[in-house]
Amino acid sequence: MASSRLKRDYSITGPENKRAQERGLAAAEWYTSPIPRQRMKELMKRRNGPAIRDTMIWFGSLIILGIIAYQTWGTWWALPAFLAYGILYATPGDSRWHECGHGTAFKTPWMNEVVYQIASFMVLRSATPWRWSHARHHTDTIIVGRDPEIITERPPVWKIILMQIFHLYGGPVEIKRIILHVLGRLDQQEQEYIPASERQKTFWEARIYALILLGVLAACMYSQSILPAMYIFLPSFYGGIVVILFGITQHLGLHEDVLDHRLNTRTVYMNPIFRFLYWNMNYHTEHHMFPMVPYHALPQLHQEMKHDCPAASPSLAAALKEVITALIKQKENPAYVVERPLPDTARPYFFGINQEAEVHAAASTSDTAVS
Repeated sequence: MASSRLKRDYSITGPENKRAQERGLAAAEWYTSPIPRQRMKELMKRRNGPAIRDTMIWFGSLIILGIIAYQTWGTWWALPAFLAYGILYATPGDSRWHECGHGTAFKTPWMNEVVYQIASFMVLRSATPWRWSHARHHTDTIIVGRDPEIITERPPVWKIILMQIFHLYGGPVEIKRIILHVLGRLDQQEQEYIPASERQKTFWEARIYALILLGVLAACMYSQSILPAMYIFLPSFYGGIVVILFGITQHLGLHEDVLDHRLNTRTVYMNPIFRFLYWNMNYHTEHHMFPMVPYHALPQLHQEMKHDCPAASPSLAAALKEVITALIKQKENPAYVVERPLPDTARPYFFGINQEAEVHAAASTSDTAVS
């Protein structure tokens, strides 16, 4: 049935921001699963080895695929070669940006920063602004009016999701922001979460990005070919399909405005190749609940939390089916959410401060799904 709920403003500069603060949902205390302190200290231990190994494999594979793609340039074989290169460029670029931004991938801080800066450029995300944007995402995960990283609102805007297959929504937004930063300006949303002390750093990073991109453009003009851009800049567009497929499984179709990551975040079992590309971010509930646990320890953290969490999606395909089904239903009924039962060993869901009554009242008047 159709919902009578008014369309909400998902921007972080609109009225929903104030409403979230009034409801006690901004920078609130979140539910965490019970894990012994000593075990958590073991899981949080950082190491250089796994990330150095994975980074060498990533860049080594990019070089090999880049050589193959170059040798096939001008033939039809270049299409699959560059598609493989683009996926390997953009997908790990996204996950390495994410983990190194948290500072947990490597034990050595400068290693995290170097890979973070490189990956940020590769996926066209201004490094400093996105560090603060992502901090807000973790502080206020899927809180409407507070979280700047909600992929799409309710009812869903399919145009945005489909455009993101080739990064044609987020990409132009980021290019516009880079231009603003080069000029020493921020957009309205960035002013909400980037501290004044970080703004000059933002502007200088953007100027470095612009110089590199201008160099790529000059190389294309000199060679009278788009080949240089096929290696730098364009892969974040033509190689983005796996990024969006992974990304929409994280939160879409689940609850908004709750303070329990078991309600708004999805863990998905994936094969070893996908886990390498994604750097174990398929264990997304675990990551959000304990963001200081390094990526290589997330499978172990998952085992520690299984008794307190809903069952993980059995595969990427199953997760995508659940998400797409939910989005289709939210088109007619924005209040629709996927409700996932907890095991008998789990503690009850925590909807949040003064939220239980509101959630149960909404549930009595709207359709829900049980996965």
